[in-house]
Amino acid sequence: MKRWLLVFCVVFSGIANARNDGSDSAVIAFFNEQGTAITSNNKIKLLKSGGEKFDDLFLYIENAKSSIHLEYFNFRQDSIAGELFALLAKKASQGVKVRAIFDAFGNMSNNKPLKNKDLEKIREGGVEIEPFDPVKFPFLNHIFCRDHRKIAVIDGEIAYIGGINVADYYISGLKKIGEWRDMHIRIEGSAVDFIQNIFLSIWNEITGQQVGGAEYFHSHEDVKGKSVAIVSRTPRKMTKQLREAYMKSIASAQKNIQIVNPYFIPPHSVKKELKKALKRGVKLEIMISAKCDIKFTPDGVFDVAHRLMKHGADIYVYNNGFHHSKIMTVDSLFCTIGSANLDSRSLFFDYEANAFIFDREITDEISQIFEKDKTNSTLLTPEEWKKRSKWRRFVGSIANLLHVFL
Repeated sequence: MKRWLLVFCVVFSGIANARNDGSDSAVIAFFNEQGTAITSNNKIKLLKSGGEKFDDLFLYIENAKSSIHLEYFNFRQDSIAGELFALLAKKASQGVKVRAIFDAFGNMSNNKPLKNKDLEKIREGGVEIEPFDPVKFPFLNHIFCRDHRKIAVIDGEIAYIGGINVADYYISGLKKIGEWRDMHIRIEGSAVDFIQNIFLSIWNEITGQQVGGAEYFHSHEDVKGKSVAIVSRTPRKMTKQLREAYMKSIASAQKNIQIVNPYFIPPHSVKKELKKALKRGVKLEIMISAKCDIKFTPDGVFDVAHRLMKHGADIYVYNNGFHHSKIMTVDSLFCTIGSANLDSRSLFFDYEANAFIFDREITDEISQIFEKDKTNSTLLTPEEWKKRSKWRRFVGSIANLLHVFL
């Protein structure tokens, strides 16, 4: 009897340990070691398109009682931005404190930027809006370390994080590209506090104000929900956490990794982890887009993708428009979604914010989208690669070499 009891204990112990040795447990342990907080009382809604995101965001803005905080790479001066700023002015007239940040370089880089007269009109409506780090020629250092985040916080209770800026093409697409795909999430719970901290930190830095205190943070129910870590990249303060979180997630993978990323030219350290994962037998699936909003970089993306294909990765070229999403799933156990591209700009220079979500349900929802999008994609094979012209292949190899500047 004692012998059987001993065997049972050993087997049970092995099962328990196996359950704690998953990739999600390894990344959670990593975050704990790094001092990155993980909260486990969150509700999450996946917003699968620009239309879903703006409908949801506008609804909660309409119901805001005390504060609305928005931080975006750009607000393109088109119809959706017009609706947004009209709604924000309405809420400001009701006594809600409305603050918005946009990146000055991001504003310049879009073809419908906010001009000084637009900003004056917005401010006349009671909305506080400020540019982040205006570009001052000839000081070209200002083109680095841009605020690439896309976050919103309402009443300290609801937060949004993801890859969607404020522009019509997230809903209606672009004529030359077609549909513009992207995703966002809405969060309720203690993770909201960390997104609020991100906003207030940069707002106070820009304005010199000291906005903060209990009115911007609310108690959240201590109930079982989704486990979430908010990982921010802030130049000169939190510079490595996001890159290392990606690397640890890839290094911990045991079965599969799915990645959708629009400007997929990862730094050497990330590519190294991806190749090591392939050597371990991990199924690596990466989705890139056939079309893109910028030139040169896509050739570099194809070059990187081709090199990983030769190591065993499955590369899917999305044909139904431009997939601007920044998502990754690991082992069907956890995922990340946010503003960070898997390139040097996002991982070494810019201000970024991602949510790492340790939940099978949300991860499975993203994986289902990935599987559906594969039906609108072409699998990159040696034969497909040869269809690319020698010139495009050459340009891609040069773009890959210059990845730090892209």
